[in-house]
Amino acid sequence: MDNLSYLLEFIAVGTIATFATRVIPFAFFSRHSEHPLIQHLGRFLPAAVMSLLVVIFLLRSGNWSAPVLGLDALVPSLVVVGLHLWRRNALLSIIAGTACYMAIQQSGLG
Repeated sequence: MDNLSYLLEFIAVGTIATFATRVIPFAFFSRHSEHPLIQHLGRFLPAAVMSLLVVIFLLRSGNWSAPVLGLDALVPSLVVVGLHLWRRNALLSIIAGTACYMAIQQSGLG
C-alpha cells in the first residue's frame, strides 16, 4: 500500500468517525426529547460545562507568579461576565474577552 492511499483511507476513517459522533446524539435524542432526564440535562448541562471551563481556565491559564497576581486570567473573565450581563450578547463578550486577554499578553503584564 502506498502512502497516498494510506493517507486517504486514514482521512476517510477520521471523517466518518467525526461525522458519526456528531450525528448519533441527534438521532438518539430526537426520539427521546420528552424524557425528563434529557430535559434536565438540556437545562443544566451547558451552564455546568461552561462553569467548569472557566474554572479550568482560571487555574491553568493564569500567570499566578506575575507582578499582578492572575491579571491575565481574572481581568478578561471579568470583562466577559460584565459585558454579557450588560449586553446579553455572547459573541461580543467572547470577542472582548479574547481581545482583553491578548492585550494583556502582548503588553507583558500577564
